[in-house]
This record gives sequence, C-alpha cells and structure tokens, in this order.
Amino acid sequence: MPEGLLMFACTIADIIERFTAAEAVVMGDVTYGACCVDDYTAKALGADFLVHYGHSCLIPIDATQGVKMLYVFVDIKIDTSHFLETLRFNFPAGASLALVSTVQFVSALQAASQELRSQYKVCVPQCKPLSPGEILGCTSPRLAQDTDAIVYLGDGRFHLESVMIANPGIPAYRYDPYSKVFSQEHYAHERMHRARQEAIRTAAGARTWGLILGTLGRQGSPGILQHLESRLRALGRPYVRVLLSEIFPSKLQLFPDVDAWVQVACPRLSIDWGEAFSKPLLTPYEAAVALQDIEWQRTYPMDFYASQSLGPWTVNHASRQPQRPGRPAQVGSASRRGGGSPGPDPASGEARSEAAGARFAPSLLAAGGVEGCGRRGPLGAARTLGARCCVPKAPPCGFCPGPAPTGTRTSRGSGGQHP
Repeated sequence: MPEGLLMFACTIADIIERFTAAEAVVMGDVTYGACCVDDYTAKALGADFLVHYGHSCLIPIDATQGVKMLYVFVDIKIDTSHFLETLRFNFPAGASLALVSTVQFVSALQAASQELRSQYKVCVPQCKPLSPGEILGCTSPRLAQDTDAIVYLGDGRFHLESVMIANPGIPAYRYDPYSKVFSQEHYAHERMHRARQEAIRTAAGARTWGLILGTLGRQGSPGILQHLESRLRALGRPYVRVLLSEIFPSKLQLFPDVDAWVQVACPRLSIDWGEAFSKPLLTPYEAAVALQDIEWQRTYPMDFYASQSLGPWTVNHASRQPQRPGRPAQVGSASRRGGGSPGPDPASGEARSEAAGARFAPSLLAAGGVEGCGRRGPLGAARTLGARCCVPKAPPCGFCPGPAPTGTRTSRGSGGQHP
C-alpha cells in the first residue's frame, strides 16, 4: 500500500486475522503506484492472496505470478461544491474543459463533470486501460486541439506533468482539494526536449549499452527488455543486463564500461532526472529513437501503459498482448439443452447476477475520511471489488467487464448493495 495508508496497515492486519483463519503480512516496501504491485515477493513469501490498496488495477489480476490478487480502491471525498464554484468563476460558459485526476478522486471528478455539462463542453478523457479521467505519471491521453483548458483535480504536480507533456499546447490548471487552491501550471517543454534529444544523440554513438530492468514490483517489463535485447543483437551492439529496484546516479557510476543506459522501469526517471546521470539514461521510447526504429516525436508520447501506444517499447502494445480464448456461448433454453427446465436467459438480469455475484468481497479499510460507494458499514467504506476494479459511479476501466447490475450482491463491509 502507499506510504500514506501504512497508518491503517496494523488495523487491517488485525481485522483479517480476527475474522479469518489467515495470517496477514504487511509488505512495507515503498509503493509509488499501481506499477509497484509486488506479486513476485508475495509468491516468494508463500502467500496465497495479495491485496493491493490505494491504486488502480494497472496489472491485470490474471497476470500475477502464482498469487491471487485483489485491488482495493481508496475513494476520497472532497468538497465538490467548492471545486465547481471555482471552475465557474474562472472559465466562461461554453468553454471546452478536459477534466483529469488520479484514481482516488475519479469518483468526485465524474460527479463534477455531470454538474458542469449544462454550462461547458466537458471531456473526461480515457487512456485505456485506465479509468475515464484517470492519468498516471507515465500515461496520459492526447486531447483535441480545440480544448480550452486541462483541469487537474489532485495534489502535487507529478501526474499533472504527464498530461501537460502529452498536450503541450493546452493551458493546464490544478485544483488542490486539500488546500482548495486553484492555480495555472507551466512546464518547460523546450528544455525537456533539448535535454532528452542530447541524451539520445550521445547514446546513438555508444558502444556498450546497459539495460536496466526495474524490480520494484512490476515496474520492469520483461517483454520490453526482450524487445530491446533483440534490437541490440540485430545491430551488433554489446549490452549488459542489470536488475535494480531503484536507480541512482551513484549506483550506475559503478559500471564505468557502460556508455549508455536504457531503463525499463519508470519513464519519468529519465525525463525528470536524466541530467543528474553522467551517462545517458534513456526510456525505451528514446532508445527506439537512438536505434533509428522511429523518428523523434514533436509531442513527447506519454503512453507507457496505454493500450493504443506508439510501438513495442510500451507495456501494453498490441504485439505483446496474449490471445485470450473467447467466452463460451451460454445456452439458455430447454430445446438447446436437450430437455429439462430452461436455464436463465443470458441477456436477463438473473444471468448477469449469477455471473457477477462472485466479484464482490468484504471491505477491510477503516473509515477515516474515505468514501466508497456511498453507504458506510461497520468496518469502513472503501469498495473492494475482486475482479471488478472500477471506481463507484464511474464508467469501467479497460480491464473491467462492465457495470454490474443493481443488487447483484451485498458487500459485508459496505453495509448495502453495490450499484
């Protein structure tokens, strides 16, 4: 779980051990985001089940290694009325606004967007597999050029900078839900582009390359590493593989024979901190430019986890997705079954309830300024959704099968039925 939620870790562990026969282990390593799901360590510990709190389901639950996986979203309730009043005060009616946020505020963002549609042209963009309106520090959507402003709901700048990099021509604003401060934000696009192009030019002439696979949770992608290795072999470039949980200049200085580095971990390490390293530290995209697989893009791509990405140096590129078998057709009539009583119609609510019934699990996060599906129970209000990972009252993300029918099953922790 993120460090901001570790204060609840002991309470959650006590609840699990008191009401189940399970032994709870708190994995206290740093968790920067959804890319830090540490199923490998959980498997090494002999865990049967891994619960990841606070982030969206970036790593599909059917992609973990030998450990069943559950994501628990944290939905933070904010003063939406003040947010709406602020936007109405600062933007004229009819303006085209793109609303984005991080996953803990996406529910509030969806509610605000509905209120604003009568006065503004509101867009809540989606970059699948993320939820509508959700952005990551490495993954953000490209917006229509006629968008008047980007409005980011959240604290800090890390995620906001991602959508600013992807849309350099659109003014960006940030509303901090804690301080209730609304500010226009700026980014030094030209400086960043110059720095990254200089690193690429230097790396293009490198003889020995170093390929870093991030081992902090799932930051590193073995598929991208294999792609880079195949390209370097084809070009006759010698390389060395290095596994690191975190990347520091002092650590890479211990490899004097390496002339250029490519890190398959977090692209923002190179974008934000690349100049702190004595040797070029490229992202996989920048490595593709240096190896002449693609030309430099005038708009820097922020598509590291996007389903619709620029090339095979991204995590979810189509060339890397497994072919999933189709869902078998359901037979719902007695004549098709060869006699007997007819089963539920696949299109009916009854059939959908049966299919969705096993997707809800108890909520275990203690209530403390956190709001889930709007109904509080004795243990808290965060919504726990097993294979269903969508934020309450928000459209489904790219990994979800779709909204569940009303009243399919009651979550013991929510104190009511999930919509």
